[in-house]
Amino acid sequence: MSKHFDLIAIGAGSGGLSVAERAASYGAKCAVIESGELGGTCVNVGCVPKKVMWYGASVAHALRDAPDYGFDIEQKGFNWEKLVAKRDNMIGGINDWYYDFLKQSGVELIEGYANFVDDKTIEVDGETYTANQIVISTGGRPIVDETIEGHEYGITSDGFFEDLDEECPKKVVVIGGGYIALELAGMLQALGAQTHVMHQGWPVLLGFDDMLRDLLRKEMEQDGITFDDDNKLGKIEKQDDGKLSITLDNGDVLSDVDQLLWAIGRKPNTDNISLDKTSIELGRGGFVPVDEYQETVVKGVYAIGDITGQAQLTPIAIAAGRRMADRLYGGMEGRKMDYSLIPTVVFTHPPMATVGLTEEKAKEQYGDDQVKVYKTDFVPMYYSIVRHKVKTAMKMVVVGEDEKVVGVHMMGLGVDEMLQGFAVAIRMGACKKDFDDTVAIHPTSSEELVTMR
Repeated sequence: MSKHFDLIAIGAGSGGLSVAERAASYGAKCAVIESGELGGTCVNVGCVPKKVMWYGASVAHALRDAPDYGFDIEQKGFNWEKLVAKRDNMIGGINDWYYDFLKQSGVELIEGYANFVDDKTIEVDGETYTANQIVISTGGRPIVDETIEGHEYGITSDGFFEDLDEECPKKVVVIGGGYIALELAGMLQALGAQTHVMHQGWPVLLGFDDMLRDLLRKEMEQDGITFDDDNKLGKIEKQDDGKLSITLDNGDVLSDVDQLLWAIGRKPNTDNISLDKTSIELGRGGFVPVDEYQETVVKGVYAIGDITGQAQLTPIAIAAGRRMADRLYGGMEGRKMDYSLIPTVVFTHPPMATVGLTEEKAKEQYGDDQVKVYKTDFVPMYYSIVRHKVKTAMKMVVVGEDEKVVGVHMMGLGVDEMLQGFAVAIRMGACKKDFDDTVAIHPTSSEELVTMR
């Protein structure tokens, strides 16, 4: 006999945990099904461990600048293994906390692999479960180009956090040009690796503001990272000493490579839960089509997070899950996720922060004559007395006579912490005059956004 719940979430990542906890807070009988570590990609092989390594790389940059601030220091080296151990210990603590979190929330944890039996029945290790509402939140996984000979010698972003635990590789080739590729490349370079980025003939950070993309690349090149714009992988071979030899399509060879890292995108985990037993038909790329309320073609079956292909970010999965539970069990009719004006940060060195429309997208949507752009770039005060200069750049995109702000894009020291407040203002419909009428905080980089001319 099947065990019945009000709501079952398949996947205990950010989305699944959030929807189950919020629904349970309204009195719903909930469960989550998970075969791996609680917390999903973000906690275990994504945002959280990435940010720890990003901080480590930032410390390396601070040590580089310290002599210019008058510190006479002797740097005796860097212990990669120690940083990784402390990072993993922190992650382990979060994993353990989630068990208490679920228990305290009244959410049952079902451990194992979930497979659909039919539209409304799930099987886990021989036991079947049904629910009034089923939420598919299985996340995604990194893509590897299996057409390349020797592709198996590389690791993915998962492997970066799971396998590189003893020492920082001395020479790394990163395949990809998205935010994951550039974030990992920046960390590796700062922590001691000679890093080479190949983005297979595509521009880096497609979809982000052009001005910032160009400036970020220059800053990363100044840090020593090599970019290859045009050449593509031919084959990957393992040398007798265990290192890799990488042949490019133009015949060039990169030899003595300690690690190749695949960062060419992610695909949804929708091919391993027997969706073929349901009425759900997957869309392009294996994503689950949903309506504005996250519901699939099967009434009562929903999908949230990366598997929908909608803004694949942890806070989006959390917000979509909580709003769904508010609507289904909290009496908030019509509550749903709004996928516009999503703020996000790329944790490169320097970081990049963005919300709203790029200049290009604004002109497409409103027309060239309705769009005006304010921009600035400068060396922030921190770098004014050090030899290694890193620029900050900002762009504000406004539309119409009232100059409503529809996009803010920034790159530079501290922009990752600046954007959140400005994102609130933009969501509330702020105009350029509202920014102008706000008193500047001096001396800061953020004051540039309220003093632009």
